[in-house]
Amino acid sequence: MSSRNNGPVSKGRRRIGLMTGGGDAPGLNGIIEATVRSLGGEPVDIVGICDGFDGVYERRTVLLDSDTVLNAHMNAGTILGSSNKSSTRGREDEFLKAFAELKLDGLIAAGGDGTFEGLSRVIRGLKLIGVPKTIDNDLQGTDVTFGFDTACAVVSEAVDALRATADAHKRVFVVEAMGRTTGWIALGGGLASYADAILVPERPVSRAALKAHLESLKAKKRRGAMIVVGEGAHFEGESATVAFRVEGSHQVDRLGGISLEIARWIETEIGWESRNVILGHLQRSRHPTTTDRFLTAAMGVEVGRMVTENDWGKAVVVRNGLVTRAPLADIMKPPRLVDADHRWVRAAISMGIFI
Repeated sequence: MSSRNNGPVSKGRRRIGLMTGGGDAPGLNGIIEATVRSLGGEPVDIVGICDGFDGVYERRTVLLDSDTVLNAHMNAGTILGSSNKSSTRGREDEFLKAFAELKLDGLIAAGGDGTFEGLSRVIRGLKLIGVPKTIDNDLQGTDVTFGFDTACAVVSEAVDALRATADAHKRVFVVEAMGRTTGWIALGGGLASYADAILVPERPVSRAALKAHLESLKAKKRRGAMIVVGEGAHFEGESATVAFRVEGSHQVDRLGGISLEIARWIETEIGWESRNVILGHLQRSRHPTTTDRFLTAAMGVEVGRMVTENDWGKAVVVRNGLVTRAPLADIMKPPRLVDADHRWVRAAISMGIFI
């Protein structure tokens, strides 16, 4: 989508900014389309901010209407662009000055912990509606985040497909899922695909216990086995594996590579040929599932109502299966971890899945 500087202010109309920040998630375009379309009959101009915080600093915007966003919901990514490298830290005054020059009457921000941490530094006097977003599903204040279901679908579909190769060659496949320091994607995708083992950061892995589990499968003449591991998972007494660093980012250390370590360990300790697969950004780039489409449609419509009602300073969240509103502070908290007694953990244990 091409961008341009601010257009003329329409008489009697409010200008509301719409920004997507942080890593992209399937469903962002659904939020954009549903919000814009739900406000189509209101005296509101929706000003899309390009590339997250960068678009504010550089004054790059694009006017959105029902025609420009039509059918955007079908696609992953974000038609506005995003960035997880820009921040307001140390640039608070610069941000406020740039934001003021955009002449906006309010801001709708769809983002994760990095986006809202950055906005918390400049929130004074800012009319803000937050839309919590992350495929990792680890934001506080909401039961689920859009993009999570799609990410789990990528993991489960990959495991389903790889079983054929695992059985054909008598191999163990270790499939690495995203999730940073939490294991929601590994847990959801692993459970949905009935993996033989699910390894998550919240439950440090016992080498002896995992070895015994795999040896028991091998003793039962299992040809292949499937392990799903979160990128932040680690063995007891050890640290998570850091793949690389992104200086200046909200999250400097990028985790990854544990699946290769586990695959090599299995071959050495058990003598079972193993391969690893890192799904990486495939989990972000799949078109949204029906579940995520329903969710983002409902959230976008609720955002439109909040703008119409001038109900600022809140976030649109999911609680007890319903889309509702909550204080912004509810989503500006430390990551939500997988609880040891979570129903999915109990289900996995009941099914004989190592976790």
